[in-house]
Amino acid sequence: MDISQLRQFLAVSDEGHYSRAANAEHVSRATVEASVARLEEELGQTLVALDENGDVVLTADGIAFRSIARARVKAAPAPVPKAGGKAKASKGKGRAPVVKGEPKPFKKRQGR
Repeated sequence: MDISQLRQFLAVSDEGHYSRAANAEHVSRATVEASVARLEEELGQTLVALDENGDVVLTADGIAFRSIARARVKAAPAPVPKAGGKAKASKGKGRAPVVKGEPKPFKKRQGR
């Protein structure tokens, strides 16, 4: 049982819809559905069900498991932020500075 699976299950239980839970967790809907399905398979219980409107409804097992999931997520360490940011500029020649009286430098045309 992974902490991300528990977080996604809690998002589904809070939002009541797979798409809104996916938006809250910043993942795809398929990822959330697969995480909940793996969690159900691992526990051997049905945690969520869909009603006639397509909204997610927690089963009795899901309601009981929600408090356990909240306790485990609260006890888990905070998620580590992913590395990222702006891409660095290439080390190419770049554009030559414009000199007064000289034509602007331009790219050579591709020969045929």
